[in-house]
Order: sequence, then structure tokens, then C-alpha cells
Amino acid sequence: MLRGVRVGFEAITVTESAAGWEISSSGRQLAPIDLVTTKFDVVYGHDWQPERLTIEGVLSGQLLTLSANFNLTTVSVDVMQAGQKGSALQQVSPRTVVLPNNFYAGYQALAMRLETAPVGTRFPVYVAPQAEINATVDRITDRRLTTPLGPIDLKQVDMTFSNPSPLAVEVWIDTHSRLARLAVPSQGLVVVRDDLSSVMTREEHIRNSGDTSEFIPANGFNLGATLTTATGGANRKSPAVVLVGASGPQDRDEAVSGVPIFGQMAGMLADAGFVVVRYDKRGTGQSGGRTENLTISDYADDISVVVQWLTKRNDVDSDRIAIVGYGDGGAAALLAADRQKRIKAVALVASGGFTGREITLEQQRHVLSHLNTSEADRQAKIDLQARIVNAVITGVGWEGIPQDIRRQADTPLFKSWLLFDPASTVKNLNQPLLILQGALDTEFPAANADRLETLSRARSKLPASATLKVIVPGVNHRLLTATTGEIDEYDTLQDRSVAPSVTDALINWLRGAMPAKK
Repeated sequence: MLRGVRVGFEAITVTESAAGWEISSSGRQLAPIDLVTTKFDVVYGHDWQPERLTIEGVLSGQLLTLSANFNLTTVSVDVMQAGQKGSALQQVSPRTVVLPNNFYAGYQALAMRLETAPVGTRFPVYVAPQAEINATVDRITDRRLTTPLGPIDLKQVDMTFSNPSPLAVEVWIDTHSRLARLAVPSQGLVVVRDDLSSVMTREEHIRNSGDTSEFIPANGFNLGATLTTATGGANRKSPAVVLVGASGPQDRDEAVSGVPIFGQMAGMLADAGFVVVRYDKRGTGQSGGRTENLTISDYADDISVVVQWLTKRNDVDSDRIAIVGYGDGGAAALLAADRQKRIKAVALVASGGFTGREITLEQQRHVLSHLNTSEADRQAKIDLQARIVNAVITGVGWEGIPQDIRRQADTPLFKSWLLFDPASTVKNLNQPLLILQGALDTEFPAANADRLETLSRARSKLPASATLKVIVPGVNHRLLTATTGEIDEYDTLQDRSVAPSVTDALINWLRGAMPAKK
């Protein structure tokens, strides 16, 4: 897949014999690569010394053949492409990995060698017929995918290829040392094994003891979800919490920078006696539904569906259901709470208190303030962002704005976010409201919490106790203990767990907002 669009396939066969390994394939890739592979065949000895490589195919309508024969430190190459023939004798390292561009079967040999390679291992890589480069193992991460046939344990190996400038590559391998997934993020390229490409396949970032997979019927589609039962909740009805994620590609676990925020929160809430639902947003992960005309209002409808589904469960107290909106998911949470009276309490965690337009422009100003660029360049970028935002809202003013930027920005969802103002919704709420913010949140700074508190306390029909603002010291937007709170710090933080001070504040408030019946 190239930038999310399927562009081809490759069928790979791995054969082991007394002499070594043979890896062969055939396949087809559409434009912009435009390659038909009729034969790819690479042979290695058992010690992974390459012996020969054969390629036959058609590239951009022109015949392509390549034949390479390896000795210990040299390779003899014959190539014919577009009617032009060439030969060369090149220097290579012993046991080099043969990886010609756009032929992904070659990565199967790398996958088999990565099984026992620790961090820091450097492999010579022959990019036939151009040259030899190096690839280094930077990080190894255990992964688990849930598929229709059951869970599959994988290992993600992050590597850097000197190409000649550094190129980040992800190689995922299964427990049989077979290639499962290959990704080159900077190129938008993903190669995934067929049995792992189903929309019903999702990464399991975390597994709590009470987790079960569910599909919740919505309006013409299902929402893929995980329900976590309350610890010690057998034979009684427990209060329930619906976790509402931020916009973006992340799934129900709200996993960002390797931290499954919602997965961790669900486990801690369940241990505190709550039934918890986290779900894939419409059109994401295992959830169906169309996204081209999606708005925040549609997200709010999905929340209502989940709440209604909970009211029918025998283990849930239907009079004690709360929703927790995270990040810009707080907007959908507020809309749902205004519509669905079954929702008895609302918590906004690291959420916005101003209009989406104000938040978006302020976030860009903050990012630009940390870049080593001139004031004139920063102002030009701010002016461009303001033009884009205004064009999205009004539908006019797109002249001079690149088409790729317009395609990304000019969507009903982004427009609904830019126009959303919590002031128009908070005033109508009858539920108690928790505003929980990290003091080091630089994406939605504490000023957002201050405005939400002001709006909530202006509800004249509710007592002051119906509003609680909690600012948690030393915590960033991802709810992790941090030093600066800046985005560039996320991947370097050693503590990868949601700060207990966050979940403690949430649990204590939920217990007070939805007390057990006497």
C-alpha cells in the first residue's frame, strides 16, 4: 500500500533444502511503480551467504532482467532494462542481504536473520544492482495482533538504512521468523502479509484481565469495542464509563508514542469497580461507517449508541453511566451529554475550552515558536494556516493554497471542529462536570481548563459542587509524568504509564458524581 492505497501484491515462497534457502516470488505493482514481476529468485546457503539472484519482469512497459552471481566478496551482475544492457563486477561484504528496490520477497531473508539479532546489529545490504549499504537494528518491540483466526505474536524491528542518507524502516516478523509487515514511513509505503491485512485485524496494545471484544450495533454499521468488566463485579450491577478518544487514526486504546492511554485507564477504572468501554471511532480499526462526510456530531451519535448499549447489559447500573472525553474528543463528549440524558456525569481530560479555530491556530503558533527559523518565516506560516482555516470555514479563499493541503484540510470533520465552541454546549448540561488537565500540557494548555471551569460554573441551575477542575502537576497531554510537556519529549520519556495522580483524581470524582444507591 502506498499512502493508504493498495497498489499491488507479491506472492512469496520460501523453500529450505540441504543446500540452503531459496526465496522466490511473482507479483504486480500499479503506478507509480508500474512493475510486473514474473520471476524473482534469490538463493542463499545455510550460512546466509548469497549465491545467485534472478529477476524477470516488465517495468513501465519495458522488459527487465537481472542476473547476479555472488562470490564471498564480489558479485557479477548482468542487467537489461528498456533494451539497454549492462554488466558490472562489484564489491560486497560476506553474507550481505540482497534487497533490490521494489522486490519485497528479499526482505524475507532479512526477517529470518533478524530473529536472533540484538539491538545494534549491523547488516550489509546489497541493493542490486546499485551498491551495498548498511542497515542497523535500532529498537525491538513486541507486538500482538488480534485477527479473526486468533492472536498473533510479532516482533517489530526498527532499523536505519544508510541509503545513503538515513532511512527509517520497520520490519515485523512472526514467531516462525517469517515476514509479517514492512513499512517505510517517510515514503508512505506499507507491505503487509495477506492474513494480517483484514479490517478485522487490530493491534492489541494491552490486555486487561477483564477485557472482552465486542461489536456494538450502530446506524447501519458496527463499532468495534473492548469491554472491561468491573473487578469483583460478579452478581451485581456496576457503574460504567465510556472512554471517548481524540480524532485521528489511533484506535480504541488511544495508543500514541507507544502508550495505550485508554487501555491503561480501562484497567485501573475496572479495578476501582467500573465497567469500561473503549471503542474504535467510526471508520477506524474494526468499526465500520463512512467517513467522507463525518462530523463531530456523528461522533456524538456513536457515543449515544454505546451508552444505550450499556443500559441493556445485566452487569451495568443504567442510572450510573459516565463518559470521559480525551483531547478533542471532549467536543463529541459534550454534544453527546447534551443529547443523551442517560449520561449522568461528564469528564473532560486534556480537552479544549476554546473554539476549534482558536485552539488550532494557537497550537501552530506554539510549534513554530520552538523552530529555529526567522520571525518572517514563522509569520508566513501562521498567515497561511489562518488562510486555510478561514477557507475551510467559509468555503472561499482557496486560491494559491496547494491542492494537497486543501485535500487534507477541507473536510466536514475539520470544519465542524473549527466551528465548535464549548460555550454553546456546556450551558445546556445538567450533569456534573470534571475538568482534568495536566499542568505540562502544551497541546491543550491549562488556559483551556480555566475557560471550561468558567463556562461550567455559569450554569445557574446547578450548585458549585457540580463543577470540579483538577490541574495535575508534572503531567503532559499524554497523561504521562514529564519534564517539559513538549511533543518532542514524548518518545523519550522513561515512564510509559498514565500517571496515577490522573486516574486517582478521575476515580475519586466518578465515585462522588455517581454514588451507589442506598
